[in-house]
Amino acid sequence: MKHFKDIFRTFLTLLLLLPADFLLAENSVTVSPTDNVETTAVSDPMDSVEVSLITCSPHEEIYSLYGHTALRWHETGDTPRDIAFNYGVFDFKRPHFILRFVFGITDYELGAYPFDLFCAEYARWGCQVSEQVLNLTNAEKRKLRDALAENLRPENRVYRYNFLYNNCSTKPRDLIELCLDSELKYEERDDFNPTFREMIHEHTLRHPWAAFGNDLLLGVRADMKTNRREQEFLPENLMYDFGHARIVDSTGVRPLVSNNRVVLMPGVQVVKSDFPLSPTECALLLALVSLAVIFYEYHHRRTLVWWDALLMLFTGAAGVVILAMFFSQHPTTSTNLQLLLLNPLPLFFLPAVLRRRPTRWWTISAVLLGAFLVGGAWQDYAEGTEIVALCLLTRIWSNYRYAKQQ
Repeated sequence: MKHFKDIFRTFLTLLLLLPADFLLAENSVTVSPTDNVETTAVSDPMDSVEVSLITCSPHEEIYSLYGHTALRWHETGDTPRDIAFNYGVFDFKRPHFILRFVFGITDYELGAYPFDLFCAEYARWGCQVSEQVLNLTNAEKRKLRDALAENLRPENRVYRYNFLYNNCSTKPRDLIELCLDSELKYEERDDFNPTFREMIHEHTLRHPWAAFGNDLLLGVRADMKTNRREQEFLPENLMYDFGHARIVDSTGVRPLVSNNRVVLMPGVQVVKSDFPLSPTECALLLALVSLAVIFYEYHHRRTLVWWDALLMLFTGAAGVVILAMFFSQHPTTSTNLQLLLLNPLPLFFLPAVLRRRPTRWWTISAVLLGAFLVGGAWQDYAEGTEIVALCLLTRIWSNYRYAKQQ
């Protein structure tokens, strides 16, 4: 969940040459000068290689609220290499990036560059960088090297990113599992089965509007309990699971992680302030205005059409976005019950309301709002939306009372 596009471009030459360089590194075989005697050198180049899972703590940029995962290839032999392999490279300046991200059609890339530059970027943000050295055999390291080389080819480097199921944390996990010659046993946590929404909320505590945006787009499936593999979309969960995993082979059982290190200690982070009012406070402000409007209407025996039109325009426009998310490639944005509250229907009835013509909109709206409030038993709604629903119900009551008077 972190991008290094500028660094990635700087080391483009490294990206193009590294696969071939990796593939050329093989075991050395020497022939003794002794007559008719051949011996194979004992040393294996993979003996000097450490492969590590790198976990970076979150920082305050919106794209890094959930942390980051990378792979480290550290070779200290005759040709030293210390390279970070990062599946989180993206270009925020690409046309329509946010729109494509919302609809789940964002492409990320695998980048490779010196590990010290990787750490320097996170030092600038004040993040902690932790390292778990993987307990791999030389054959498994060689398979991983070849797999990384294959992934770095221009035709393979780009992949379709998905925040929950195919991201910078799950890609290294899948690659490591693929390169193991033996069975990998994870330690299941029976007492840990949060929903996707609950895990996202843990990382947006200081950013209520980011949480509001997430909750507005996520549907019912985000409130279902997750299993261990689904939880590993978060780097911190993958780090925990790797730390408790075991490799089972014919020789016995060995831990997946042989050593834990803190490569970079946490520094000072600058906390950016959000909009001064929280979503709940904005919803309460809307409720106060609605009450003031009702008080005015009661004493003047009329309805303020412009206030109804404003609410209908707001909910209708938001409904267009939520309806569009039903066609997103994100699997958790479909079946969003908030569509009962925010939907495009008000836009169709708006002209009739402005002209004060008879319309069934208020009856339809009452049914939808009732279903929305009942649906809260199955879906955790965005903060403050229940208050908005009550404000709309007051408008239904006010227009019903005015119609009876007429």
